[in-house]
Amino acid sequence: MNLFWDFVLRLTVAGIMGIVIGLEREYRAKEAGYRTHFLVALGSALLMIVSQYGFNDVLKPELVHLDPSRIAAQVVTGIGFIGAGVIILQKQIVRGLTTAAGIWATSGIGLAIGAGMYEIGITATVLVLLGLETLTFFFKSIGMRNMIVEFDTSNKDTLRQVSDKFHSKNYVIVSYEMNESYTDKHPVYHVSMVIKAKRANEETLLLMFMQDFPDLTVTKIL
Repeated sequence: MNLFWDFVLRLTVAGIMGIVIGLEREYRAKEAGYRTHFLVALGSALLMIVSQYGFNDVLKPELVHLDPSRIAAQVVTGIGFIGAGVIILQKQIVRGLTTAAGIWATSGIGLAIGAGMYEIGITATVLVLLGLETLTFFFKSIGMRNMIVEFDTSNKDTLRQVSDKFHSKNYVIVSYEMNESYTDKHPVYHVSMVIKAKRANEETLLLMFMQDFPDLTVTKIL
């Protein structure tokens, strides 16, 4: 195959692998979707090609020797800046670690395909998808997930009832913050809680609040 078309094939396959992983992240409504993963995979493959072949016209075996892995090694380090951009720290909760790790893995896939290792790159893509989807399916009831719950209420007794309700449902309150304001001279309590919840229970949290506390208004659940 002509070298140019071989490079085009490498870039195309790398981009497709990035899109496949990105679509899974997009489906999960994560911070980085198919466009980010596409660009990471494509860019990594391009840099790998440049690292391997971009300096052939200046190389002289008897005078100049270059390590073809030098640029690829910098990709692994540099991709950390993109990963850091999708990690969010909010009220003791860290989000985006899985997406950041996925971007890092996608860069590795791009490097592999850019080096012409199609089988390894495609296999790694399949394993990444299996890890993201299959592990979530089988182990969704194991471990606990941090969540932020914010709500307003004018009944101070509701605060105690909410706390008791969490404990009865095996939720763990990590932190608690309350601010008080007045509307028509009546107090309104604005509460923000960081809780730990079983992953299998998180979908029922909002319904629990709405059904059991009619005088409570949920403003945010993250």
